[in-house]
Amino acid sequence: MVSELTEGTFDQAVKTGLVIVDLWAPWCIPCKMLDPAVEALSTEYAGKVMFHKLNIDEHKAPAVKHQVMGIPTLLMFKDGRLIERIVGTMPKDKIKAVIERNL
Repeated sequence: MVSELTEGTFDQAVKTGLVIVDLWAPWCIPCKMLDPAVEALSTEYAGKVMFHKLNIDEHKAPAVKHQVMGIPTLLMFKDGRLIERIVGTMPKDKIKAVIERNL
């Protein structure tokens, strides 16, 4: 399951374990194309990886803090530290390879 984050919940959500945050906006077509892969991976890695979404139109501060220049962007955190960044639409198997490398 993918949960929605806000500026207020972002830091706490990425603090523990392996966490992927999907930065997106409602008008972004590539973001919508990435959604099925993120949803499928969230089910596949339930209990191992936490998946969240952050609407950057409504909650800009985390995107600014992590210097996100384009969307979609997937930020991967391990125990609060940013360890990977995937920019643009990516096939599910490529995202899965990045997850596996960091488990």
